[in-house]
Amino acid sequence: MPPAVKVATVGLYERYLALRIRRHEAEPPDHVALVITERDLLERGAYDTLTDFFEWAIEYASQITVYVSVLDAAAVPALQRELETIDAPRPVAVRGPEDRARADAPIRIGIGLGGKHEFTSAVRTLAERVDAGDLDPDEIDDEHVEDHLVFPSEPDLVIKTGAERLSDFMIWQSVYSELYFTDINWRDFRKRDFLRAVREYCNRSRRFGR
Repeated sequence: MPPAVKVATVGLYERYLALRIRRHEAEPPDHVALVITERDLLERGAYDTLTDFFEWAIEYASQITVYVSVLDAAAVPALQRELETIDAPRPVAVRGPEDRARADAPIRIGIGLGGKHEFTSAVRTLAERVDAGDLDPDEIDDEHVEDHLVFPSEPDLVIKTGAERLSDFMIWQSVYSELYFTDINWRDFRKRDFLRAVREYCNRSRRFGR
């Protein structure tokens, strides 16, 4: 197939997917989360794809969360510097493994900040408040825990590229999220792949644990 025809065909397919989503009786996700790895960001064009992803997602969602899983802790500072200056259509909050401050921004990026660590930090903060006499242990409930998480809201849709394997990501917040796995690696991820994820989300009947 000639390149020009191939591009036109891809564009037509993307418009078809977008139309199916618009005409679907179910609402698209308002909070989209993405899980990638530090190795994904080493690929040529990886940051451009991430910038494009923000543009695709913001057409449907008011909140976007990206989690970058990290094997080499030494890579975190460089990744954080790059991601803090990334071109994005909305304000961005970037948090690393040792951060405890809430990420209150439309686009949030966590680098190596696993769900276990985030939950542990929240519990530690609550324990400090109890120790200081500011909080009665009997008053602690789900909302108190959620108020002290770095990433404050629950994603509707979590997209994981590259493999059908969960990472240590927002383990509290994503308990009722719809999970979408694709074997497409991040370097090959395109708008049509994102739209397929959104369409799949719309096709599902959410039960929220019921």
